Amino acid sequence: QVQLVESGGGLVQAGGSLRLSCAASGRTYNMAWFRQAPGKEREFVAAISGYGSSTYYADSVKGRFTISRDNAKNTVYLQMNSLKPEDTAVYYCAADPTGGPLHTAWRIYNYWGQGTQVTVSS
Repeated sequence: QVQLVESGGGLVQAGGSLRLSCAASGRTYNMAWFRQAPGKEREFVAAISGYGSSTYYADSVKGRFTISRDNAKNTVYLQMNSLKPEDTAVYYCAADPTGGPLHTAWRIYNYWGQGTQVTVSS
């Protein structure tokens, strides 16, 4: 069983930055960040392979967000810069224990954190 705990959300003005953290128990997996705004479907944000050699981003965050991981701390990060009001959502980290290629479909991911709220004011 894998447990994921997110932290680092909050309220920030447009153009500002936040760093989300996801502390994981268990073995190293492919990890991803998703987000869900009120009334919208869960949306892929970024993914990283088990040892950090591969990353993939949604077009909407490419160039602004960076996913990284520190396996010694069992933690995955999402550095979010140049935040926009449309980035407002609950952000979830997720783990894919199957390995292989990075996936953008949320149904692939077996383990989820509780979510952390990010609010960007205009």
